[in-house]
Amino acid sequence: MESKSQHRFGLGRQSSLAPERKDEEDLVVGGDDDLEGVGHIDSGVRLMYMANEGDLEGIKEELDSGTSVNFRDIDGRTALHVAACQGHNDVVELLLRSGAQVDVKDRWGSTPLADAIYYKNNGVIKLLEAHGAKPPMAPMHVQNAREVPEYEIDPQELDFSNSVDITKGTFCIAMWRGTQVAVKKLGEELFTDEDKVKAFRDELALLQKLRHPNVVQFLGAVTQSTPMMIVTEYLPKGDLRAFLKRRGALKPTLALKFALDIARGMNYLHEHKPEAIIHRDLEPSNILRDDSGHLKVADFGLSKLIEVAKTIKEDRPVPCQETSWRYVAPEVLRNEEYDTKVDVFSFALILQEMIEGCPPFSSRREIEVPKLYVANERPPFRAPPKLYGHGLIELIEDCWNEKPYKRPTFSQIISRLEEINNHLIHKRRWKTKMLKCIQKFENVLKSDRSYSKNRSSHSRSSMG
Repeated sequence: MESKSQHRFGLGRQSSLAPERKDEEDLVVGGDDDLEGVGHIDSGVRLMYMANEGDLEGIKEELDSGTSVNFRDIDGRTALHVAACQGHNDVVELLLRSGAQVDVKDRWGSTPLADAIYYKNNGVIKLLEAHGAKPPMAPMHVQNAREVPEYEIDPQELDFSNSVDITKGTFCIAMWRGTQVAVKKLGEELFTDEDKVKAFRDELALLQKLRHPNVVQFLGAVTQSTPMMIVTEYLPKGDLRAFLKRRGALKPTLALKFALDIARGMNYLHEHKPEAIIHRDLEPSNILRDDSGHLKVADFGLSKLIEVAKTIKEDRPVPCQETSWRYVAPEVLRNEEYDTKVDVFSFALILQEMIEGCPPFSSRREIEVPKLYVANERPPFRAPPKLYGHGLIELIEDCWNEKPYKRPTFSQIISRLEEINNHLIHKRRWKTKMLKCIQKFENVLKSDRSYSKNRSSHSRSSMG
């Protein structure tokens, strides 16, 4: 068994799983100007110092003098941990050749591979994996088989041999039990990012609860091994963003049909009991089309559960890389408290986009759009007025009202959309009926002309 020093190595990057420590709690080994002090430090800590500095010759001399390559400080960290954190490929290779234990864990359970993953040192990751390093245990791993979730999918059942990336690069297509499915993989950085682990747990908690024809169906997840994954139904028709890029502006009847699909899915989420569900990232790329041409709300990575009639306030603003600023409500942009009405704001922009055929404020850079919303500016209505008949503009304007409490609920939106849709259907039927009457009248006229012509011809023949 390797001896452990009572010293702590506190230089450079620390363990990926270690809590933050005050500097005075650490033994900080001297830098280049204090090499004399290093000589009085335990030989094992000197080895760690040299691994931190990338000093290959110093490491060789220290190992040749009898210092154990697997020396561990008071935190259980080794020279291999240090080199993995710093990204010194040559030092890692030397230590591994010298017999360093590849999967040694420090006091917090972090291995050299976990540290290399956390600090994104890809060269070190490859070296460690080549020497048999095992990936960190999935954050949701359970020891007791009875605690494995019912939705758990054996990753060996997922066939990625013909995998294709879809939707934002996060999802890909795979085969599962003879069926195409959409798989959302969680990156290795998840292991050491508590916020991302929590977001993954939250998304799973949400998806398990959802059962609605206008919400994408959750099939299962991989949580007991890495990489962790969420598996949902695959909708081959793609997302609304791609559809709008191909088609441009939609006819009002199709736009209303799509709007009702979205509103019904969102109404289900908002009226979920005992806690309402805020999507918070409602935009065209997160709305998918099924084989029948209907829409389904998808991607709940930024969703929130809230108690009915309560609000949420973020600890920090939502990073721009996690969502599209073109569809975010001003109260979120101002980092204020918000509720389900943020989704209503996003819905209004999507509905307008379907009629206009272009994203909101398409002529402006995305980074400029938040300032416009906060200043109570909204995208202009440029499409012909006839496309916005029967109160559609009024509905959109109500949905993106500056004051969230004045925006309608999705239940009210559905009622108004159905009323507008009924007007269009009635108008279309009346128009069809009129066209049939005109056609019938024209046919009668043609028949009368033909009869008169034949009769005239017959009269001339008789006189001759």
